[in-house]
Amino acid sequence: MPDLSVPTLTVAISSRALFDLEDSHALFEAEGIDAYAEHQRAHEDDILEPGIAFPLVRKLLALNVDAAPEAPHVEVILLSRNSADTGLRIFNSIQHHNLAISRATFTSGEPTWPYIKPFGTQLFLSANPDSVRRALENDIAAATIIPARAAAHRSDQLRIAFDGDAVIFGDEGERVSQEGGIEAFHRHERERAREEMTGGPFRGFLAALHDLQAAYPPGKDAPIRTALVTARSAPAHERVIRTLRAWGVRLDEALFLGGRPKGPFLDAFGADIFFDDSQHNIDSARSHVAAGHVPHGWSNR
Repeated sequence: MPDLSVPTLTVAISSRALFDLEDSHALFEAEGIDAYAEHQRAHEDDILEPGIAFPLVRKLLALNVDAAPEAPHVEVILLSRNSADTGLRIFNSIQHHNLAISRATFTSGEPTWPYIKPFGTQLFLSANPDSVRRALENDIAAATIIPARAAAHRSDQLRIAFDGDAVIFGDEGERVSQEGGIEAFHRHERERAREEMTGGPFRGFLAALHDLQAAYPPGKDAPIRTALVTARSAPAHERVIRTLRAWGVRLDEALFLGGRPKGPFLDAFGADIFFDDSQHNIDSARSHVAAGHVPHGWSNR
């Protein structure tokens, strides 16, 4: 169990994102809670297969291995709408896969999002879009995690990529672009190049991830690598760079794509997950990497 006196990156994850529970979920949808509960009890010794977020969770928890006692650590919290009774299969699978997850909440069908904040969570990942929206409404970084159509294990290094506007930053620029077009957006950003941008829903998570990165020397041997992958291009780049500098946040790579499809670039970066507010960009990304849709900002109204 983590030492709570040590700063921690805390990630909460739903059971359906961690394990493949789609067949069980389909049974629940078709036949109801009693059939679902009977099925889970009958199969509680059958180990669940890894789900969408399993590789990401394994890499996150691997950061604790051989970490110094005083170093920041990662904790993963399980949030499940199962009951404790039907959730026994999930804990059995956690133990089988040797995942260092000890804290969990089982709500017997009630929403799980109210318990995210008390755990001090910086990020919530779920397969349920409604839960994600409620978390975002309560100022918690959250994403609906979506599987890649073709994903491959690249390396042991954890690689996380972010969109900018409406994810790391506020959605002001996105609103201007949608309402006035690209020229209006570039004019808006040139005029405000030295004005710090507002923070978006993932600013806190990015800061916590940066604090974790700071425990390791930068370079190719660092266990974490991050990237900003944005549709922005010059001259809209300057405000982004100055804002990150003002926040004291390090991003290892910044890709200003000027509207080019993001998927091939995320593939080249080797992202374990990419967070974006645009469903269009998510569709491009998931042809190559796992993606987290952030239903926030102007494009999700």
